[in-house]
Amino acid sequence: MSTQPRPPEQSPAEADGPGLGFGAIATLAGVVVLLVFMLQNRQDIRVHLLFWHVTLPVWFIIFGSALMGTLVWIGAGVVRRHRRRKARRQARRG
Repeated sequence: MSTQPRPPEQSPAEADGPGLGFGAIATLAGVVVLLVFMLQNRQDIRVHLLFWHVTLPVWFIIFGSALMGTLVWIGAGVVRRHRRRKARRQARRG
């Protein structure tokens, strides 16, 4: 029997050290593709929304659309987590 404390065991992910996961790599690739797309579309266009008319660069429209999509995606995730948490609470109570 040894009286020396054993070092804590590491999970396989921790054994390799910190690194980028698939989600982070996919996000970075998406950002790069978005930036390239924005840089290649720099001309101005006229945007009509209901009774508003404005001239904006295409890259701004692309960025705004990506931002709105991101906010919807995050919002849907928040709602989903809230519903799961609420269901778990109800299940614990009986």
